[in-house]
Amino acid sequence: MKEQRHQSLDFSLIEPYLARKAETAKNEGGLIAILQKAQEAYGYLSTELMEYIAERTSIKPAKILGVATFYSQFKFNPVGRHLIMLCQGTACHVNGSSEIEDAVSSYLGISEGETTEDGLFTLNSVACLGCCSLSPVMMIDGDAYGNLTPRTARKILDTIRTSEGEVEE
Repeated sequence: MKEQRHQSLDFSLIEPYLARKAETAKNEGGLIAILQKAQEAYGYLSTELMEYIAERTSIKPAKILGVATFYSQFKFNPVGRHLIMLCQGTACHVNGSSEIEDAVSSYLGISEGETTEDGLFTLNSVACLGCCSLSPVMMIDGDAYGNLTPRTARKILDTIRTSEGEVEE
């Protein structure tokens, strides 16, 4: 009966993995591996996906949510094609990261933790990127951009948007 609740959702990308690994989910390492595989397949962990994993592994949904929320690697909302990690560490803060965040938020029309409507960008603030000598700094898709000003931050985003064929007028 519970299985039918998810009938309209397509969990076929994770099902073969769950079929093989459901028993190992009882230990936390096994559950983390399943959650990682689910996020890799779907981009994020939706409530429905976590409920499905709970049903297939016989683990209480509260435990799955507890494990997923403990680790910062797990996302609970769709993530854009380009993940912006904006450093808020001490050096970046002192050198104007709040102005960079304001510029990026204003340019993209989103706040921290949100994704643009077109699915192109997600903005996340992080404690430190380890690039203090480049402060203020942001990382996009693993590439660090340092010594930012509000203008250079917007220009970087505009370049990425243009390369995606989505020029803002």
